[in-house]
Formats: sequence, C-alpha cells, structure tokens
Amino acid sequence: MSTRQASDANDPLIESRDQLAQPMAKGEKPREAWRIGTEHEKIVYSTRDYHAPSYDEPGGIRDLLLALTEFGWTPIEEGGKVIAMAGPDGTVSLEPAGQLELSGAPLETLHQTCAETGRHLQQVKTIGDRFGLGYLGLGMWPDKRRDELPIMPKGRYAIMLRHMPRVGTMGLDMMLRTCTIQTNLDYSSEADMVQKFRVSLALQPLATALFANSPFTEGKPNGFLSYRSHIWSDTDPARTGMLPFVFEDGFGYERYVDYMLDVPMYFVFRDGKYIDAAGQSFRDFMAGKLPALPGELPSLSDWNDHLSTAFPEVRLKSFLEMRGADGGPWNRICALPALWVGLLYDQGALDAAWDLVKDWDMAGREALRSSVPKLGLDAPLPAKNGQGGGTLRDIAAEVLAIARSGLRARAKLNEVGDDETGYLGPLDDIIASGKVPAEMLLERYHGEWHGDLAKLYEAKSF
Repeated sequence: MSTRQASDANDPLIESRDQLAQPMAKGEKPREAWRIGTEHEKIVYSTRDYHAPSYDEPGGIRDLLLALTEFGWTPIEEGGKVIAMAGPDGTVSLEPAGQLELSGAPLETLHQTCAETGRHLQQVKTIGDRFGLGYLGLGMWPDKRRDELPIMPKGRYAIMLRHMPRVGTMGLDMMLRTCTIQTNLDYSSEADMVQKFRVSLALQPLATALFANSPFTEGKPNGFLSYRSHIWSDTDPARTGMLPFVFEDGFGYERYVDYMLDVPMYFVFRDGKYIDAAGQSFRDFMAGKLPALPGELPSLSDWNDHLSTAFPEVRLKSFLEMRGADGGPWNRICALPALWVGLLYDQGALDAAWDLVKDWDMAGREALRSSVPKLGLDAPLPAKNGQGGGTLRDIAAEVLAIARSGLRARAKLNEVGDDETGYLGPLDDIIASGKVPAEMLLERYHGEWHGDLAKLYEAKSF
C-alpha cells in the first residue's frame, strides 16, 4: 500500500468532476516510454523460533528497515517512526503485520526488473543473517493466528483495521496474513487502456491459478490453493472484484471515475496525519460536506489517495495494476511481469489474448474468479457462444505462448544477447507438471514433511 510522506498543500482543489479523470489521462505514454513496475511482499520471521517479529523488538522490523541505510536507502518517517525506506530501486515499505514490500522503480526491461529483485533480496538476506530473520515467499502466513501477529505503526492501517470488520469477515486476514506479487503497466491512450484492462481482468484468474501459493492456515491445509485470493471474496465488496462495467460498451476513464466515487473513503491525509473518514463519501467531500472535514474541499492528492483504496483484481490509477497473484520466490517474482508484459506490451499479443477471452460472458467470468482459489487450473472457463469452455488448464499453454510471442517481438536483449522469454520458465514448468505451487507444497506436507510445517521454514522458499 502507498506511503504518503507529506501533505500536498499546494495541490489544486477539485472544483469540478471533470478533474477526476486527470490522473488516468496523464498516465498515457508513447510506447517507447512504457515501463514495468513490480511490487512484491514477503513474510518476515525469526529464525530462532519462527515468530513474527514486532516493530520495536531488537533485531525486529524497525531495525531491519534502518539497516538498509548501508545499501543507500533513506528513511521515511510517520509520526516520528520509520515506516519505509526510499532508494534508487523504489520504496521498501511495511504491510500491516510487518510483511516487507519492495515497490520497485519503473524500469524498461524485465532484465532490469529481475536484477532489481535480486539486489533487494540479497540486501534483506544479508541483514536477516545478522539479525536472525528469514523470509517466506508465500501468499499467506501458513501457521499464525491473527492475534499472534504484530501491527505496524502506520496511521492508515489503524483506520483500516477498525473499518474492515464492518464490511466483511476476512478483511483483517487480508491485511495481516497475506502477501502478493503485483505488476504495474502503462498504456498509450484511453482505448489502449480499455483493451489492456479487459484482457488482464479476464485473464487475472489464470495468474491466480499459476501463482497459487497459500494452501495453509494456522498450520493445516485450508482446502484452497490460493486462500489469499479467497480472502478477497469477503473483504469489502464495495472495493473488490471483477468490475463487470469494464466489459460494457462505453467504458473508459469517466466510467472508472463513477466507480471510484461509489467506493467509500478510508481517510484524508492532513499535516502528516491520517484522519478517519471510513465509510464516508468522496461526493460529499467534493460538496464540502465530508463529516471528517466539514467545509473543506478535496485536492487532487486526496483523489489520488482515494484511487489507492480500491482493491479490484485489476486497478486503474495512472497505470494498470495486476493484482491476482500470491507471493512467491524470486523466480516467480520475475515471471509475473514477464507474463503480463508479454501479453499487454505487444499489439499482436494483446489482440490474440483479446480474441481468446472476448466472447466470455460476465456470469462465467465471475464464476471463474470464484472457483479458481479452490480449483486452480481446474477452474471452469466461461461459456463461449453458448458452449462450455473447458478449464483454465486448457488455455494456460496457449496464453503462455501468446506472452512468449509478445516478449520475443519486444526483442529486449541483455548483455549476453538473451531476450526476455526466459523469465517465463517457472510458468512453463508449472504447466508441464500440471501442478501449481500450492499443490507442490501440499504434496511435501503430506509426504516428506509428515504434516510438520516447521519444514516449510527450513526449506527457505526465497
């Protein structure tokens, strides 16, 4: 989640609805300026006894952040506490229970993205070895109850932790127990955004299946392959899901603005502090009638903050965010942007992917989203022209072939002349084996681990 550092007092006030589409429209870039942003979260644990370290304990989360200064990172504070680090590779920040996130820099190639990931993991491993900390690349804490997890000192999290139980049964699990990999990508025009949004939203369940990596809850199998994805089904229906309107005629920036105006607010950031506005209306804010700040009008920064508080499977800000994948080890951190760059950054690949999904009906898309956390690649595809469509397993290799063609067409070579297609290798292996990562973990749990999840820590998934 985003990290605000200061109030933007000089921001223009929002005086008309016409201003609300500006962040999306300003995101338009010519193809040569398209970049790749990769975000990835990891579970931090004590190698001594596998507990989740608190913020303040010696060798805990604060010390981990501050130790990054030796690699050139600079502290970001909120309320006098370090809550993130800024550097040339982006921002290292904290999720609510101390999950460590790198929000990477916007980069031109997957080679650069994977090198950035490698640098980050090497840095935090070096620090972890010193402090007795380890990291798990999973979609969810495998063995911890919510009451066993610490809370990080970030104002927006306190507001969200209070609000989540009012709107769903699993929002606290989402905040405290889950980890993800995300990819942020550009578009050249409103029409390009629409096509990319539709393709990535339709195929997001395939990413969920391929990266499914959260089969354990509180030390036992939970019956799901991606319990992280299942958690989103009852987190907050007003700000999650598959956004049916994206597939309707006339969809564009203005329709997304309508959606965001219907999403209840969480907070307003003023003078370095988060003011609780949970459940209140941005429309009321624009009319000067926000109960949390009566008589005050929002700025563009307030709107940008609000855009960051919706959590659909694909999110639009000034770029598109792919949000369907569980956390995983370094090679899958490189594979997720490879999948989406291959599908979305070459027009031929994008058109081929759209041809694959354009006839799916909305009911089928919703059913696919609902079934994939439990069934993975065996989740049924939407009906196509009135006919049953098989399962995700039936299209996975074809989608990867389309992505590979897109990466090959980009022809972005590294110093030894390799293109970007090699980063799809982990996904090729998953499809060839027929088993998603969660299924491989379950095999080990029921086999060589003999039901002992301590073995998962010993296996060191990073």
